[in-house]
Amino acid sequence: MKIYNTAIRKKEEFNSINKNIVNMYVCGPTTYNLIHIGNARPMVVFDAFRKYLTSLGYQVNYIQNFTDVDDKIINKSKEEGIGPLELAAKYIGEYSKDADSLRVDEATLHPKVSENIDEIIEFVSTLIRKGFAYEVEGDVYFDVKNYKPYGKLSGKNIDDLKSGARVDIDDKKKSPLDFALWKTAKEGEINWASPWGNGRPGWHIECSTMSMKYTNSPTLDIHGGGQDLIFPHHENEVAQSEAYTGKPFVNYWMHNGFITVNKEKMSKSLGNFFLVRDILEKFSGEVIRYFILSTHYRNPIDFNDGALIESEKSLTKLMNAYTHLEEILDKSTENKADILFEEFSLIEGKIEKALQDDFNTALAFSYFFDGSKVITRAINENSYSKEGVEKAYSVLKKYLVDILAVLPFEKIEELPVNADDSDIFNKVMDILLDVRNMARKDKNFAYGDLIRNELAKLDIEIEDTKEGSTWKQK
Repeated sequence: MKIYNTAIRKKEEFNSINKNIVNMYVCGPTTYNLIHIGNARPMVVFDAFRKYLTSLGYQVNYIQNFTDVDDKIINKSKEEGIGPLELAAKYIGEYSKDADSLRVDEATLHPKVSENIDEIIEFVSTLIRKGFAYEVEGDVYFDVKNYKPYGKLSGKNIDDLKSGARVDIDDKKKSPLDFALWKTAKEGEINWASPWGNGRPGWHIECSTMSMKYTNSPTLDIHGGGQDLIFPHHENEVAQSEAYTGKPFVNYWMHNGFITVNKEKMSKSLGNFFLVRDILEKFSGEVIRYFILSTHYRNPIDFNDGALIESEKSLTKLMNAYTHLEEILDKSTENKADILFEEFSLIEGKIEKALQDDFNTALAFSYFFDGSKVITRAINENSYSKEGVEKAYSVLKKYLVDILAVLPFEKIEELPVNADDSDIFNKVMDILLDVRNMARKDKNFAYGDLIRNELAKLDIEIEDTKEGSTWKQK
């Protein structure tokens, strides 16, 4: 299996440190609000990747933190009139609800900053002792100039960063690039005792501390997150972690692309900020999950209702294929004209090859749609056997149900169709079926097939039986 490693900007063969174990850390949410569609992308991508690694036989130690101590949490807690840890706990609960809707499994562990203060203080103390950090009036900063490889993950040049940085007149830092490891407490803020006075951790230090503690290793196999975290968050993680241990921090860095809205970056200031909770009122979690996974994880996705509507239509086709297989699973016989076994053996190989190539779920889905056509043809032509049906069903279940987790799904209940419109539509369909039956009686099969094919483009399926023809919407 090959993974695109952000650190070297190319794909490389994946090999875990321990043969059958993968230690994977993915940055989790800052718990001060409901999650938005941008938060959902890494949740879904790395959940699916974790499921895939498990299917390959790895024991995946999957760590995803909850940031429960942060400026945003403190400010929001003042607005809501509750303590910051109480506020964080509230939104961790809301996160779990949305994660369940998106079929995102719980991580092996979800450590919190507030539960790891002693370890963070020890980490910072060690950096000071080694000469990589310094204290000023109760604040502790990482000394970037003493870590020579700074910028290697993001590819940024330290001199360019310095020249472009803003320097405050009263800034206590030696360099504008130095970042906070520990912050002195302001009046009324949540704080903990430390060798430098009462305070709380900076943002970056939590991930380094907790990833090492909960994997029991100085080096992670995989670290994941959104592209927006490459600099400065992940760059700073690398610097402080490797300064602390003297060893490589991460072997493979994986970053998912941005989600845009009508080609613009999603942001609160532009008013194009969409909460998952609101989207779930219109579309099922499986549709959102399919929407995210139907694009390669490193590419950008443009979010809009139209894209989700198309995702729902596509997922409906896959659901229909899966349901048709379930219906004939116990009815199939030893039919010599079977086409399913051979076709799905080939399709399975293509799907596996796509996922082995930097987890290309977008390409994998194209093969599932090829498979749905094969299933329809096999059923229409009665070209399936028990062995073939079981093979096709096992492939769909393994990948679409267990790994990508987009099936089964049910549409969100739609508003009732106007009774008059529905009645007219049904009468028009009856007329079309009558016309098609007349064409078939006159042996004008080409005309009959034309009607079937054009209706199929509208997701209307014609079924011919001994009793006559019927139709249904896919």
